[in-house]
Amino acid sequence: MPLALLALAIGAFGIGTTEFVIMGLLPEVAGDFQVSIPTAGFLVTGYALGVVLGAPLMTLLGTRVTRKRMLMLLMGLFIVGNVVSALAPVFGVMLAGRVIASLAHGAFFGIGSVVAADLVAPQKRAGAIAMMFTGLTVANVVGVPLGTFIGQTAGWRTTFLLVAVLGVVGLLGVAKLVPDQPRPEGVRVRHELAAFRNVQVLLAMAMTVLGFGGVFAAITYITPMMTEIAGYSASSVTWLLVLFGLGMVGGNLIGGRFADRHLMPLLYVSLGALALVLGLFTVTAHDKVAAAVSIVLIGALGFATVPPLQKRVLDQASGAPTLASAVNIGAFNLGNALAAWLGGLVIAAGLGYTAPNWVGAALAASALVLAVFSSLLERRGTGGSRIVARSGTEPVAVSATRH
Repeated sequence: MPLALLALAIGAFGIGTTEFVIMGLLPEVAGDFQVSIPTAGFLVTGYALGVVLGAPLMTLLGTRVTRKRMLMLLMGLFIVGNVVSALAPVFGVMLAGRVIASLAHGAFFGIGSVVAADLVAPQKRAGAIAMMFTGLTVANVVGVPLGTFIGQTAGWRTTFLLVAVLGVVGLLGVAKLVPDQPRPEGVRVRHELAAFRNVQVLLAMAMTVLGFGGVFAAITYITPMMTEIAGYSASSVTWLLVLFGLGMVGGNLIGGRFADRHLMPLLYVSLGALALVLGLFTVTAHDKVAAAVSIVLIGALGFATVPPLQKRVLDQASGAPTLASAVNIGAFNLGNALAAWLGGLVIAAGLGYTAPNWVGAALAASALVLAVFSSLLERRGTGGSRIVARSGTEPVAVSATRH
């Protein structure tokens, strides 16, 4: 794998850390600004919405520059956002800093996925994408727990300043290691938008929302579930999240290894198994050991879907992949927000802290149904067109059927 993938992984590590570390520092931030915990929670919601909106916006703005330059600009935006957060005098400025940093998230992973795939041979594209996403998964194992510890001992502002330093390292890595490929000729906004006329691209994005949403239906409420149901102490939740992160790392590597050769079968297995494990989690959550094992499996099975789904979008929109790839990253965050909302509804309805697991199982099962439907459409040659070539300035639609 090219060294340029390391630079992309470092950027992904920083982005993953700043996205999730706030969850462990909400009490400190709320206390410092003298706001309630629910109000401080807008720092999480605001970031997620910023990713959803920023992914297409920043990607479209970047159509007139090379992908390397756009990646550098995005890392610069990420650095600015984290510095603003670290130095914020009032809560509103802190929220603005979070939103600024989030605008870089979707476009960085979307454009980075395209760059990573272009750096290697076609049969290694999913592995290259997985290598970049390894930075995001490792962030949940190392960056988030370490950032939480630093924030609780040295102050949360220190954590965000250190994350900004990570952004500087990522920026320098991209500048030094990522090849300065010429901007693709003839790329226009309408070319990128053309990918969304492809039913297969839309189905892959829907699978992203539902499949990864299934994961976050459970993980969002992992703290009350583990402390009230499994009997863990509050201090143990951090280590349970480390286990979740380790599962994500393993699942990401497995997904990257097999997606190039067995993409749809991998989705069938991972989504089906994820639905099963989430359903069983309503029972295994009552036992400490079984709950810990379930958390690892949920992380592994959930992230095993990331490389194949991202590659699926790239393949189906291969002549205009950048916007579709970035929007698919936003779809992960949309799934997170949707699942957290649905999980909160069933808890508020009095169904208990394990009820979100049933929501997650239903979402994952729905994603599996869409995967089967997508495959059937493709086999019948009725799954829409795949944008694979351009003539002059207009995209040429080619049948998505594989021969």
